[in-house]
Amino acid sequence: MTTEKPAGTEATVIIGQKVRAGLEREFEAWQQDVNAAAAGYAGFLGAEISRPTSLQPDWVVVYRFDSIAHLQAWINSATRQRFLDRGRQYLDGPATQQVVSGGTQTPDPLVTVVVTHRVHPDHVEAFLAWQRRMDEEESTFEGFRGTELFRPIEGLQDEWTTLYRFDSAEHLDAWLTSDKRKEVLAEGEKFHDFRMRTIDNSFGSWFAFEENGREAPPPSETKTSVAVWVGLYPTVVLLTLALSPAHLPLWLNLLIGNLLSSFIMSFLTMPFYVNPLLRRWLRPRPDAPPARTNLVGLGLVAAVMVFWAAVFFLVTTQIWHLP
Repeated sequence: MTTEKPAGTEATVIIGQKVRAGLEREFEAWQQDVNAAAAGYAGFLGAEISRPTSLQPDWVVVYRFDSIAHLQAWINSATRQRFLDRGRQYLDGPATQQVVSGGTQTPDPLVTVVVTHRVHPDHVEAFLAWQRRMDEEESTFEGFRGTELFRPIEGLQDEWTTLYRFDSAEHLDAWLTSDKRKEVLAEGEKFHDFRMRTIDNSFGSWFAFEENGREAPPPSETKTSVAVWVGLYPTVVLLTLALSPAHLPLWLNLLIGNLLSSFIMSFLTMPFYVNPLLRRWLRPRPDAPPARTNLVGLGLVAAVMVFWAAVFFLVTTQIWHLP
């Protein structure tokens, strides 16, 4: 069932932006500076940059604040406007923006669709009834994880915003292309003026941190890749050593090893080793200096990987000679 969310305490803004070809690196560096500036504002809880994917054609930036008032102060600030004036050279057209407030976080938000509607005040009741009809139908599709509906926010956003989540791109696509969805859309012809964006959170369930009862957004793709490397190296080497006495053919060894490493990474290595070890780098405090945080985090990564390399060098050359 759709959960309707009025303006509440915590507030999140989702900004989509097309970037000019060839200027992606410059845009990302600029956006990191913008996020660092946002971190200095009252109520800042976190920010996330997501690169385009096959599901998500735009760059997506998400800011989370502890209240609508604090979010509004940042969105309308002179500081942000100065950054936007400087960053226009990287942007290909105007950005899109949706604000949600008081929503919940799912433990594995793999695919989230954000839909915004402009609704005439006289049509609100009909719109809510139509949304309930839409929710009834999409909830029967495999992989559906839930829907949240957010009212407009005075002074910040005029549109109604709906979030709905599926556990995979395939299940989402099955709903988006279904005859049943087309039928419901036709029933709500007066609400045909809408915008839709898909947000793809890869590795979402591998990076779930909770602090003060709130789940944090996943880290950047660069940090994600490095963190996976930190966990994957010892996992794969230890599995290789464990399977070596069986003298399996290469194809079978890799088949079994890859299956086991996937389970070990998901249920042991990431939640009990990598996430606690790199917690303050993957999810720094809002007031932590970004440069120092990255320096300390990368230093810790380097130290850990040198340690594992030294251990496995000694094990495989001095203690255990692989066949």
